[in-house]
Amino acid sequence: MAGVKIAAPPAVVLVLGDEELLVTRAVTEAVQAARATDPDADVREYEAGAVSAGEVAEMLSPSLFGGRRLLVLRSGQDARKDLTAALLGYAKQPDPDVTLLVTHAGGAKGKAFADGLRSAGATVVPAAKLKGHRERVAFVRDEFRRAGGRCTDDAAEALLAAVGNDLRELSAACAQLLADTGGRVDAATVARYYRGRAEVSGFTVADAAIIGDVPGALEALRWALHVGVDPVPIADALADGIRTVARVASAGRGSPYQLASSLGMPAWKIERAQRQSRGWSAEGLVDAMHAAARCNADVKGGSDDRDYALERAVVAVAQARRSGGDQR
Repeated sequence: MAGVKIAAPPAVVLVLGDEELLVTRAVTEAVQAARATDPDADVREYEAGAVSAGEVAEMLSPSLFGGRRLLVLRSGQDARKDLTAALLGYAKQPDPDVTLLVTHAGGAKGKAFADGLRSAGATVVPAAKLKGHRERVAFVRDEFRRAGGRCTDDAAEALLAAVGNDLRELSAACAQLLADTGGRVDAATVARYYRGRAEVSGFTVADAAIIGDVPGALEALRWALHVGVDPVPIADALADGIRTVARVASAGRGSPYQLASSLGMPAWKIERAQRQSRGWSAEGLVDAMHAAARCNADVKGGSDDRDYALERAVVAVAQARRSGGDQR
């Protein structure tokens, strides 16, 4: 709205914890806040253990050209002493045109750095792993509230039972339910939705196969088929997962936020694919794509035993990762 001044993001932000979804979300929101105040904001990202105090000082120093800047320093617990000393000194008198965001796993390693940032006045964003069932129920309810919807406690319980405890999958399931229901969800809605739709279960199978976990992938697959999940979305999820890993791997190394626009994917999806791509060779990915294509053809009409076609594909994908391309 014209004439409305957008509040500047905090000068120093400490994202404290090792829950990947919450860390990624905090970084994404900081990027959005910086670019809401300045669409041309300079966003840079570094690993704390691989950057020098001099490089960071250059980024934090006043710019002749002005404009907002965001410096994301990941894995702050790995920062060396000279870097932590420089950043703690900076945090006491930060540049108002710069946002320094430090992610820190929250453990004993580098605790003095995190404590020092907090004492210097950093805005702390909690990102610790959720430890108990009640925390996960609260997370599900908060996901709906964030998007303007409503979810009862029994609906959150039902969703946890259907999807599991992984926050990324829970967040995706909440988004799907919100899109499909208009935002008001109860236990009956969840039961009705997951009787007929189980894309999340398909992605669970695909994720296990892509990291080479044959027992985990087969267990998830057999459970999904046992409760009535249609084989088609599982086959689609497997193919989509492999394509995503292949695209991200071919894009080369880089920040998920820098690659998001060129790949047309959200940063969290790129970040997950980057982790999953470790251990894959180009030949292995080609073999996995062949296996997924055969599976899709079999599941969508070319096979009398679709369950077996899925099991064969899951094993082939996992073996392609582990063998570096010897399985065909």
